[in-house]
Amino acid sequence: MPSSLLLLFAPLEVLFPIELSTLLAVAYAVLVAALCLFIIVDSRTPSKALAYVLLVVALPLVGAIFYLSVGINYRKRKIYRKKLDIDERTYPELLQRAIGYTQQVRAQQGAELAHFAPLAQQLAGVCLLSQGNRTHLLCNGESKFPEVLAALEAAQHHIHLEYYIFNDDGIGRRIAEVLMRKAREGVQVRFIYDDYGSASLRRGLGKELLAAGVEAFPFRKILLLFLANGMNYRNHRKIIVVDGRVGFVGGINVSDKYINANGPGLYWRDEHLRIDGPAVLSLQHIFLTDWNFCSGLRIAFNEAHFPLSVDAMPGEVVQVVSSGPDSDHPDILYALVQAILLSRSHIRLTTPYFIPDKSLLDALCIAARSGVTVDLLVPGISDSWIVNTTSRSYYSELLAVGVRIHAYRKGFVHAKTAVFDGRVAMVGTANLDHRSFDLNFEVNAFVYHAAQAAELAAEFDRDLQDADLIDPEQWAKRPVAQRIAERILHLFGALM
Repeated sequence: MPSSLLLLFAPLEVLFPIELSTLLAVAYAVLVAALCLFIIVDSRTPSKALAYVLLVVALPLVGAIFYLSVGINYRKRKIYRKKLDIDERTYPELLQRAIGYTQQVRAQQGAELAHFAPLAQQLAGVCLLSQGNRTHLLCNGESKFPEVLAALEAAQHHIHLEYYIFNDDGIGRRIAEVLMRKAREGVQVRFIYDDYGSASLRRGLGKELLAAGVEAFPFRKILLLFLANGMNYRNHRKIIVVDGRVGFVGGINVSDKYINANGPGLYWRDEHLRIDGPAVLSLQHIFLTDWNFCSGLRIAFNEAHFPLSVDAMPGEVVQVVSSGPDSDHPDILYALVQAILLSRSHIRLTTPYFIPDKSLLDALCIAARSGVTVDLLVPGISDSWIVNTTSRSYYSELLAVGVRIHAYRKGFVHAKTAVFDGRVAMVGTANLDHRSFDLNFEVNAFVYHAAQAAELAAEFDRDLQDADLIDPEQWAKRPVAQRIAERILHLFGALM
């Protein structure tokens, strides 16, 4: 029996025979064994199961409470089955149109898809492949927010927002004022926020939005933060849809810290994407499915929300990919692995949190060993020492096979982007870590267009001017204490 528990029950030995401690020790051992067995059966990945078992055994009671609070596998247990049922009942027509349209686009856009056609095919059953889009990269909050405000001002029928973080600060107030004014003018304004990430909305601003006619709901209400398993399954999406015709998606939350002109604080480097065209249908579908789940106000498919024609027209090919505890598979992870393995010349990846699972790590190693140039841009300055140290525990394996790792020094790089062979660009909300692939609700946009990929690649290369290339020989000489910390935290990487 752990010494901490013996101290806990020591006073009982004064009143009761020593056999009570033995009985308690046996009972505790049985409970730990039962919980460990449950963890092994319930966990999707061996690494995660091993990490939780280690916690439960090493930390009496605390480890068990931690697992029961945040460790239950929602995807396996289908806690979000209601969300899936709503999706299947409400949008059968859209799903049928999406499958047929995707096949049509694949047939017409063979040259544009090039050797990445298998990526589009892999996602065809769950993600609309659309053509005739116009996309525009938005670098940092100072580029994103003026575009967003202008689009919101132009709304005629509806505004749909879904955000992980929406702060009650300067930019949050500016956007909220537009939302409230448009709601008073008769525009339908619907707003989904994550109750953990947007905690400030529980106070004054949330009530003001509701009073002005904005329909606002937390994705999943959190009552007791410490014991709330739902807190572990966060809605990390950042989606805006205006009139079903204009959409925004990417890594930039609504917060002043993303606007670097506001002061001398930490510089935040991030990326967002504006989409005009049929791909907005996918963002709309994701939003309305989430809305019907969290609000209970079921909205049926109609032309007002899906107004765009699906007829072929010139423009960019875009595929919006979502995943979360409501999906049977980690589709964003699968898409990334497929894109990496299809690449032949150059892969550029940017992520603030790099804690890959084995499939992603192996794919990067295979690509590098196959002669593909792999550049990985990660934070040199991070908002989490624990996460950054855990990320560094994977560097040696990548450096050994020739992956070039760049540590961004200008500030905190928060972008989640990728460029594959200068043919496919990806901008989204998912980090390259277990949380994004297995726990969070995420959404990424894949743009099959050489010009857009070239623009994102150029931004990536500019960011490298503010980054330090990690030298493998120097990395091998880093302090022993740092290496020990990395290896210890590596054990718990699957839990971060």
